Amino acid sequence: MSGTTGTESTTVWGEQVSIETHIEAVAAEGQAFAEAARRGGLDTPIPTCPEWTMRDLVRHLSELHLWAAARVAGRTTKLFPDSLAEIGESWPELAVFWPDDEDLVDWYLRTNANLVEALRSAPADLSAPTFLPASSPLAMWARRQANEITVHRFDAENATGPTTDVDPVLAADGIYEILYGFMSRKREFPATDDEVMHVHADDTGDDWYLKIGPQGISPAQPDGSADLVLTGTASDLYFVLWNRKPDSSIAVTGDDALLGQWHANNRVRWDLG
Repeated sequence: MSGTTGTESTTVWGEQVSIETHIEAVAAEGQAFAEAARRGGLDTPIPTCPEWTMRDLVRHLSELHLWAAARVAGRTTKLFPDSLAEIGESWPELAVFWPDDEDLVDWYLRTNANLVEALRSAPADLSAPTFLPASSPLAMWARRQANEITVHRFDAENATGPTTDVDPVLAADGIYEILYGFMSRKREFPATDDEVMHVHADDTGDDWYLKIGPQGISPAQPDGSADLVLTGTASDLYFVLWNRKPDSSIAVTGDDALLGQWHANNRVRWDLG
């Protein structure tokens, strides 16, 4: 795999991992998520999603699957819905908000299968609304849903027992998404001065550099120095950057206060209830 150095990269969005590989991850991670949900029970608290139970997590991920599938299947051109009822209009056969507890995980699996079918049936030149950079709309939706499920699979496993790592290449691709997709959209950050964060995956050889300061977050060119360096496996870095694993699972060098600011301000939350 080719590493990146700031804004110049030999890796192109959407070409590091194939769309089909992301779709396979949607299916596999969905199954693993369902297994963890059944193991823990729906009343299990989710430590990495404070104030949520497993029931909330299953409902949330089902909702996101239906939302994404509707955009990929062309059942709406509106990016963000205003209500659960609006999501249900796209998938009336699945619009049960919410099934009884004994049916909830099976219903989740149906929403996951519906999403997989929508992704696999979509044309390569799909025209659909998007909200993150990618080589195509289909690439964006496949990647985003794969990462959404992977993070919440970790949440479910972490609440019920041991967790499993992510394939290094998929994890590195997910780091691209969070650093150069989600976080690079921020136009302000609670910092006094500009600082550089360097993230290095020692199992894939990838590097990412971000400038973090009052004007927001953006890719940075490496100049041989950084205020904060995070080093670890791609999987561990992925989960640390998503506020899932403790910082002790990676090596942290430099300004750990900047890492604390990252954790406090890296929140991606969307839920209709």
